[in-house]
Amino acid sequence: MADEHKFFEDFEIGESYMTNARTITESDIVMHAMHSGDWQPHHTNEEFAKKGPFKHRIAHGNLTFCVSTGLIFQSSSENPNVMAYGYNKIRYPNPVFAGDTIKVEVAVADKQDHPKHKTHGLLTQTETTTNQRGETVAFVEHILYVTRRTPSA
Repeated sequence: MADEHKFFEDFEIGESYMTNARTITESDIVMHAMHSGDWQPHHTNEEFAKKGPFKHRIAHGNLTFCVSTGLIFQSSSENPNVMAYGYNKIRYPNPVFAGDTIKVEVAVADKQDHPKHKTHGLLTQTETTTNQRGETVAFVEHILYVTRRTPSA
């Protein structure tokens, strides 16, 4: 679990932690379709999905992303020094099905000075979501805007 109120200087490349796990339910998939408006049949029509490559309906990639993000926030301390800056990469190499249980390994991959703001740095985290079989179902490079304890020169 991440420590409270860490500054940019406190993060070490290579440090990591694992989140708790959560099972994706049928209700999650239906509610996500309702909220997002994404009613693609490979998410919502079992008969259609039976003819596809996975033989069952699959969870939306962005549902997997949203649940993974929630698991990360639940597993780390609230830190007013850290805020989202963006994402470089989001990949979904394997599907998630209703009944799959996912968890996320979060690792610090890189640290850079912010090009304009000397009071902040940019931290890159890799976030690898796996299912109960150990298969990677999502991979994200998340860029965070982190307050420095001491402004850079």
